[in-house]
Order: sequence, then structure tokens, then C-alpha cells
Amino acid sequence: MKFDVEVNNLSLKYNDYEALKDLSFMLEGGKVYGLLGRNGAGKTSLLSLLASFRESTKGSIKITGENPFENADIMQNVHLIYEKDYKDESEKVKGMLEIIERYRPNFDAEYAQYLVKRFKLPLDKAVNKLSRGMQSALNVTMGLASRAPITIFDEAYLGMDAPTREIFYKELLADQAERPRTMILSTHLVSEMDYLFDEVIIIDKGAFVLHEEYETLISRGASITGAAEEVDDFVSGMTQLNEQQLGNTKAVMVYGYLSEKDKQEALQRGLEVGPVSLQDLFIHLTSEEV
Repeated sequence: MKFDVEVNNLSLKYNDYEALKDLSFMLEGGKVYGLLGRNGAGKTSLLSLLASFRESTKGSIKITGENPFENADIMQNVHLIYEKDYKDESEKVKGMLEIIERYRPNFDAEYAQYLVKRFKLPLDKAVNKLSRGMQSALNVTMGLASRAPITIFDEAYLGMDAPTREIFYKELLADQAERPRTMILSTHLVSEMDYLFDEVIIIDKGAFVLHEEYETLISRGASITGAAEEVDDFVSGMTQLNEQQLGNTKAVMVYGYLSEKDKQEALQRGLEVGPVSLQDLFIHLTSEEV
């Protein structure tokens, strides 16, 4: 069963502050979604609504056609994992996994033990005695092993060092290939995680910016590399996102669709045309000037 998500005209207010403004989008089950937004954009507010941690001010969320709020059958299949303060958590790692198993019907204990070994988690150590990186590894272990049909990671991996994050990414992709579910990854590590996403959602200041397939989104722009003078002449008049130069070689990221004629002209000038980075597009689409 695919757990599709339908969001219509969703708004959330905290007193007079409007955290989310009339969001609407559809998430098809079985895909990995990247949720991007600057600090304060409303990402965590949106995820808390999807996980039924709170109720919206206006609009609706439907998961498999049902309202998930205070709906036990739906809520047990949606797991939001976020960075927590474990300073008062004296439960051991083993006990934390047992708690998750009790409340998550799809929890895979064998897979959890595999992840424990991958992340080198000490089962008999109290959670509040773990390093921040180990606590993050425990969070993602609980999230992946829950095998919840909708699994949401809200910056839950920030405490990890780069090699440990790489293990997480590999395990996420491997498990998604074997047992597809709906994954939502909220992150600031755009350039590091973009290859994980099937589709991308961007929100800014609580408002919807876009929802597109990753490949479609990055085709909105291009990188132009070559002799600096030729590059400058070719990109003149285009929206430029970023540029780098080393000696006489220059690379410029541009926003806008390049036709086949444009690409052929670039090649004739000795220029290389490549994909634009999601991070550069994200910065451009959420900048003050947009």
C-alpha cells in the first residue's frame, strides 16, 4: 500500500505569526523528497503538521485519503525523526530501540541490529552518555528501522561527522531500493544530499516556491565553463547564479533554459555545458531579490 500525501491550502499561525501560508502539494508514495528552505522558512512547522504533532490553522492534510490528526491507524505509520536534547535520557540504547519496536508496527529488529553495528552504537550505554554524533546515529537508526511508510528526517543527522553521514546516505538508498517508502528529508546540506532526492520541495517564508522532480529542476539552469572572455560573452544577458575563476578558466552557473541551438553555440566556442547545482538554484530561488 502506497502512502500518498495530499496537502491543500495549509496554513499555520502562532498567535499573530503566520508560519505557513496556503501550501498545496501532492506527495506520491514510495519516493524520496528533499524539503528545502532557509532558516525560519517553516520546514519544521510543516513536518510537525504532517506528523500530527499539531493541528493546522487552516487547510487540510490527507494521508491515504484520511485526516491523520488523532487518527491512530495513520499516525503509527508516520514517523518524524528530529534532533533531540537527550541530556535527561538515562534509558540505554537497547531500551530505546525496544520502545520504538513497541509503537511502530513495521519495526524491523534485525535491521536495527544491523544498523547498530554499522554505526558502532553501544547497546548497553545510556543515551545521555553518548556523544552528539552517536545520538544522531541512534536517531537515524530508529527512523530507518521503524520502516514507517512515511519516514521524515528533520535535520536528524546534524551531529554526525561526514563519514557517518555517508553511511546513513548509503543505508537509506539501499533500504529504499529494497523496501520503497515515502521519505522526506529536511536539510541544509543541499550540495551533500541532493543525489538522494527523487523530487524537491522548496518553501520560503512559509510560502510555497516549487515542487519538481530533481532532474527537471536542475535542467532549469546550466554551468558554462571555458576561457573567461568566451564565457563572459556567452552568458551576457543571462541570469547568473555563481561564478568561479582559476587563471583564464571560468565557470558560471546560469539560470534559464538553454536551447539546443544555445548548447551548440557554446560547443562551437569551445565551452563546456554542464548541469547547474541544486544548491545554487535553491539560493537563487529563495534570495531576497526573487
